[in-house]
Amino acid sequence: MTDLSSPAPTRERPRRRAPSRRALATNAAILDAAERLFAERGYEGASVRDIASAAGAQIASVGFHHGSKAELFSRVVERRAAHLSDLRLKALTDLRAAPAPPTLGALLSAFLRPYLGLAGGGDPQWLAYARLVAMVSADQRWHAISERCFDPTVAEFLAEVAALFPKAEPRAISTAFVFSVAAMLSLSTSQWRIEALAPRTGSGAGAAQGASMEILADDLVRFCEAGMRAALEG
Repeated sequence: MTDLSSPAPTRERPRRRAPSRRALATNAAILDAAERLFAERGYEGASVRDIASAAGAQIASVGFHHGSKAELFSRVVERRAAHLSDLRLKALTDLRAAPAPPTLGALLSAFLRPYLGLAGGGDPQWLAYARLVAMVSADQRWHAISERCFDPTVAEFLAEVAALFPKAEPRAISTAFVFSVAAMLSLSTSQWRIEALAPRTGSGAGAAQGASMEILADDLVRFCEAGMRAALEG
């Protein structure tokens, strides 16, 4: 007769093995290659076969590590989004901890500079990522990625802007902020256009290279601040 009062023996679940160094390296190579090719060719133009080839991996490895092409694209965007959000929120936390309320210029600086610093820091992968973010922001079919990766941080900044302009309509604040983000995305991916259109004056390395991203970031913050004030105070 079975003793129902005694619990049935439970099987110990097999422990999940940690990924090997080789698997981790393959995973990173796939993400890096996908980041570059999606940025260069767009979503449709970058095939899974080309991504696998650029990563030095088998096509099956792409699906094994990241699922479908759409899932791979999403993971590529997500990979760096957390770091970018952390930098922005850290800057915002510092502003909130200051004795005086944050100014509009300080809020814009806290949001824009982390992205521009990473995109213009000389790392080709971050530059590729900057182009991807611009792609995601411009295409409504990726709205779920934007909502998941970027909107929670944006909401924190919009709340601070709303506190500075209590009479402004929420839609007006969002519109002005989106205009500022669009300017940021344009600067990070089109700095070469500034140099192409600017008249060549002077000589030496400084004249050839043009303004640094840090100087351009200063200009962008002032530009966006003036535009937002005109829109929200008018």
